[in-house]
Amino acid sequence: PNPFNPTTTIGFGIQSKSNVKITVLNAIGEEVVVILNEEREPGFYQVEFSAANLPSGVYFYQLKSGDYVSTKKMILLK
Repeated sequence: PNPFNPTTTIGFGIQSKSNVKITVLNAIGEEVVVILNEEREPGFYQVEFSAANLPSGVYFYQLKSGDYVSTKKMILLK
């Protein structure tokens, strides 16, 4: 859900075995936390993200897998 407080689930699918990295960025593009950075087999996955230690605001999460990069907005309301 968006907005979320203080946890959310990020779902993603990959088509081939590759290293998957999910990072959270603040509103000015600085890396705040790395949620996942590991090699995964093809399939659909879900990771839980807890923002209990972050202030309310707009954040982005970026998923990188091989040549694929996707960035999505999320809003944290406490």
